[in-house]
Amino acid sequence: MDIVESVRKIPLQDPPEEDFCAADLTWTKFGNAEHHDEVALIPYDRVDAFIIGECSNVEWPTRFHIERGRKRAIGSLKEYKDDEYLEYRLYWCSFGPENYGEGGGILPSRRYRLNTRNRAARPQSMRGCTCHFVVKRLYARPYLALIIYNERRHINKSGFVCHGPLDRDAIGPGAKNVPYICNEIQQQTMSMIYLGIPEENILEKHIEGIQRYCGSDAKVNSLASQYVHKLGMIIKRSTHELDLDDQASIRMWVERNKKSVFFYQDTSESDPFVLGIQTEWQLQQMIRFGHCSVVVADSTFGIKRLKYPLFTLLVFDSRQHALPVAWVITRSFSKPDMSKWLNALIDRAHSVEPGWRVSGFVIDDAAAEIDLLRDIFCCPVLFSLWRIRRSWLRNIVKKCCNIEVQREIFKRLGAIVYSIWGGVNTSLALEQFLQDFVDQTDFMEYFRASWLPKIEMWLSTMRNFPLASQEASGALEAYHVKLKAKLFDDSHLGALQRVDWLVHKLTTELHSSYWLDRFADESDSFQSVKEEYIASTSWHRALRIPNDAVTFNDKDSFFAKVVSQKESKSTRIVWNPGSEFAFCDCSWSMQGNLCKHVIKVNMVFENIKGCQPSMSLKSFEDILIDLWRKPVDGSVALDLSLAWTQQILDQIEKLVELNNSPDIGTVVNKMPLNWVSKKGRTYNGKPTLRYTLPPANSNPKSLIVYKRSRKRKRLSQLR
Repeated sequence: MDIVESVRKIPLQDPPEEDFCAADLTWTKFGNAEHHDEVALIPYDRVDAFIIGECSNVEWPTRFHIERGRKRAIGSLKEYKDDEYLEYRLYWCSFGPENYGEGGGILPSRRYRLNTRNRAARPQSMRGCTCHFVVKRLYARPYLALIIYNERRHINKSGFVCHGPLDRDAIGPGAKNVPYICNEIQQQTMSMIYLGIPEENILEKHIEGIQRYCGSDAKVNSLASQYVHKLGMIIKRSTHELDLDDQASIRMWVERNKKSVFFYQDTSESDPFVLGIQTEWQLQQMIRFGHCSVVVADSTFGIKRLKYPLFTLLVFDSRQHALPVAWVITRSFSKPDMSKWLNALIDRAHSVEPGWRVSGFVIDDAAAEIDLLRDIFCCPVLFSLWRIRRSWLRNIVKKCCNIEVQREIFKRLGAIVYSIWGGVNTSLALEQFLQDFVDQTDFMEYFRASWLPKIEMWLSTMRNFPLASQEASGALEAYHVKLKAKLFDDSHLGALQRVDWLVHKLTTELHSSYWLDRFADESDSFQSVKEEYIASTSWHRALRIPNDAVTFNDKDSFFAKVVSQKESKSTRIVWNPGSEFAFCDCSWSMQGNLCKHVIKVNMVFENIKGCQPSMSLKSFEDILIDLWRKPVDGSVALDLSLAWTQQILDQIEKLVELNNSPDIGTVVNKMPLNWVSKKGRTYNGKPTLRYTLPPANSNPKSLIVYKRSRKRKRLSQLR
């Protein structure tokens, strides 16, 4: 479009519609090459029709007020240009220019009175909108008006839509009459919408929530219905693409969601991309369930399919389910880069709860920076077998056709892992394993390429670190399966290489799913959601199977049978019972997962005398025996080792008693009383009194007078 330097060359436009808007006009660039504006020339008597049309925009309904205005008298200018004004008015969207919202600012006091009758309904509606235009009534031709549109989009200074149906945080003109909606009700409604629950059910639960504050009222119900419908439309229209460029889109998301970002590092020549996400609710759950408990890591998710792998930090909630409390999107897991965002996460937790600390950190990757985790979290590190078990089982089922060969290969791999405590040469055992199954070419190619170069590192990690239990492995695997189902849906395969899409899925659908699960469990509502949440892990599904449903074949216990609870005639066979590498023929196990049948068989198998313990219990016994063997007999080191062992034993006994007790009050009453010294009251900025003996020639009255004079002096200074 060419730049026009004279108003005479701008065409006059008079749309036939009664009301018209900027979209009905053809805009011309007016000015020079260095500075020019988009302008349109219309009859002066059509200005009101233009303003009404702009206010009636479907996407950004609003009103415009006169922010600034000037006038000249006819004949006051002897010389003038063709664009000089007779009247000048700056029209601004009534949702701006001030921003009374979060992070916004207020303009300085005005020297003139605004036309407040045409402004937005309440001060909270001031969202910092930058949309504004100028109407100039031309001095040379008073019957014409020159419209200069400075900012046509209804956005704030950060570039985000700040009101209207496209804004999630919009407060419309009727906000004064909207019933009180707390964060819990709003999050509940949003979670149900994200999960695809029908609008009728959402509205019913929403009205039940607001009636706790507003009571039952037809008007309240009507406004609630409008709110749910509007919120549903906003969520459906929302998109992860804030910009066509993925990197720019992420910058805009970070700018808009600062409260949900605990660390952000953009890509540069020296630094890799790192985005740490943690919502306020996740921070609360991390402090609540992570304090003096275990934090778990699900590392390198989507390393082959996503643009950047996903690292998740989880805690165990009240039902020992894995709950995600932080997501980190990055490709770099080197010690310097991990140190940055881990310290930022710890600092954020300490800013809310200074005494927050963890008792253990569970890893699932032998290549993790274990020393760094020890230094930052100041706790022991445990290792979970779920990733290596899942990877081996999935590829065995996929690459070996014969089921007998499948279970034999899986059993032999488990025996190699168990041999780390038996003093067996693992290199010879691996060599024998490769020779025995040399005919299984597909699996052997996979095993040689993916595991043989690093198998010693993984076995060494299992040998040197405590192993996590099957319950922890099942909870971690349940999160992994749920995450995979949410992200790797067939309808989203084209968006896997965009980071903004991944962030959108995590903070909307996945976050809402876990929030609703916890809310349903704690409030005893949404019974279907609660039941599905409780049964989401294989461990809890295994607890529903009675012990008498498990039978072993003979004294050697080569396999066990589990009777199905849904179909009594159907049974599942579990080979190699009592081992973490047990093999079941159910469909869930054939997908590489830790099924409920394997867990239940191992629970029953532990009660049989003479059977080998689980790997987690074996590693725990090995640590205690190693601790007992190290000191020389009759040395002080032996006393110290016994003291540590007794302390660990006492803590375990208290924990078992607390978990098994139906009433926590009985456990508290058995605890010994701890007598503490009573502290004196202290004041900020005021030192504690120190009682010292006065000099021999001092007079007590002089001391009192001295104190009064000091007080009088302080009062005089205050005046």
